[in-house]
Order: sequence, then C-alpha cells, then structure tokens
Amino acid sequence: MAVSVVRFNLVEPGATPASLGARYRAAVEMAAYADDRGVTTVQTEEHHGAANNWLPSPFVFAGAVLGATRRLAVTVSAVIGPLHDPLRLAEDIAVLDLISGGRLVTVAGIGYRPEEYAAFGVDYERRGRLQDELLETVLRAWTGEEFAYRGRTVRVTPRPYTQPHPLLLVGGSSKAAARRAARLGLPFFPSAHLPELEAYYKERLAEYGREGWTMMPAERTPLLHLAEDPDRAWARYGRHFLHEARTYASWQSGGRGVRSAVRSAATTVEELRAEGVYRIVTPEECLGLGLDSHVLHPLAGGMPVDEGWRSLHLFCERVLPGLES
Repeated sequence: MAVSVVRFNLVEPGATPASLGARYRAAVEMAAYADDRGVTTVQTEEHHGAANNWLPSPFVFAGAVLGATRRLAVTVSAVIGPLHDPLRLAEDIAVLDLISGGRLVTVAGIGYRPEEYAAFGVDYERRGRLQDELLETVLRAWTGEEFAYRGRTVRVTPRPYTQPHPLLLVGGSSKAAARRAARLGLPFFPSAHLPELEAYYKERLAEYGREGWTMMPAERTPLLHLAEDPDRAWARYGRHFLHEARTYASWQSGGRGVRSAVRSAATTVEELRAEGVYRIVTPEECLGLGLDSHVLHPLAGGMPVDEGWRSLHLFCERVLPGLES
C-alpha cells in the first residue's frame, strides 16, 4: 500500500487570532477530506514560543483530527518528552488511543532548542535523564497497575486501547537515543536517513536482549506541494517554503549537532528550489518521482489556505489513484 502523509505545523507569521483559527479549522477539514480519500497518515509536531506560531500542542490538535477521521493514523513527530509531566502524558495518550481505536503514533524526542526548556523551567542539561524517566514512567503507567514514582505510589487509568501499549517510538539522531530505544525495547525513529545509526541500534538490541525495529526516513524525503504550473507556484508561494526552511536552519545552527531529513542551506527561493528539499510538482511529475512515501505539506510556512486546498485536491484526485493502482 502506498504511504501518504499530510503534514501540519500550522505556522503563520504575523497571524491574527481570526486567521490562525481559520487555519486550524481548515487543517482539521483537510484531514477529514484526506481520510475519505485514502491518505494514510497526518503528521504533526511540537515547538514552543516561535514567533511564527508553530504548533505547541500536538496532542490537542491530534485529538481534533482523530475525532474528524475514521481510518488514517495521526503521528506526533515529535513530542519533546522532557517538557511534559510523565503521568499526564501517559493519561493523554491513553485517552486518545481509546478514542481513536489505536490510531495515534507518538515519537518521543528531546528537542534541540534550549530556549524551549528555559520557557518551561526545565534544565536542558538534564534532558537525557528526564527522557529516560518519562519513557520508563509512561510504559509502567499504561499497565494500569500501581507503581512507585518520585517517592510515592501512583496508578494511571484508564488503560489504553492498544496492548501492550500505544505505539511509542524513540526519536533522535544520536547514539544516546538509539541506546535508549534499544534498552527499553522500543522502536527507533532516526530523524534523518542514518543507516549507521540503525546498525548501532540493532547492535544494542542484541546487547540488551531486546526486540525492536526502525522507522527511518528514506534517503530522499522531499516535502511536496502540487500545482498545475510549478513555475508560477514557486514565483507566488516559494517564500512560504523559504520561511520554513530558514526557520529550521536557524534552529539547527550553533553547533547543536542536529541531523534532520528537513535540512536546507538555501537563502533564496531560487536556491531552495534547486536543492529539492521542498518540491512543487504537477500530479504527473509526482507520480514519476518513484517515492516509497509521499509527504504533502499543504499549509507550509503560512501558505494561503486556498492554495493548500488546491494542492491537496490535486494530490488526492490525481496522484493517489495512480499510487493505489
């Protein structure tokens, strides 16, 4: 089956409450439309305090999408684990898992922006230990049994729908993340195409006597936008892709060691188009890309909602049928 992903981060520079509200509602409506037409996944993410209004509450948004759909999976990729209370996170995921019948997928990362930790009063230097505690806690919480937590006895209810627990992957681009996943027997989600890190994860699985698997981005993972006339679309809307690319670049700089499938050095729309990280293609060109998975980004960087709908319609009406056949 063809894998198709519609990504939302709800960025809108200079948004008003009214315009951002319309964008959020449009994203949920887009998810419902995509679900009806066979798209397999909606993917969302978490960032805090961004001037361009990047989505900070992925599970709230996931709940809205899950409530508006019946088949597709919703992947939170990634939740910044150490910024969350472990017990509350276990409860929230359990409730969403019950509501959706097991359609929520959570990738737990540790983030790479110290300013997000500072905003929540969380020690950035302790992020690895906090992530260990969070993952261990949610796994124990989902058993529904009492357990010791920070010097007290606690119990989390209700138990999730999915057994033994909701799908939880460990995300990251470091050996520490791979070791963490292997030690806990959790699947590993490298943040980029990193075969050497996948091999390291498998070695650690054997060392710990655990079983696991990897969900790794393909070597080519372009973010797609569909248009009848790509030249015109780049001229009119390329600035939205460039805004997102430059935002990512600013977060991934400064020696933070971030390795991501979405990484651009472009400073102009022309450079961005030449890179191929973001691509505007016709439906016919999309079918000819030969990708294992297609990631559509209809509202990238504050893209006008009407243009996002045009892209989604072209993908669902003229690309998906060809992929399924």
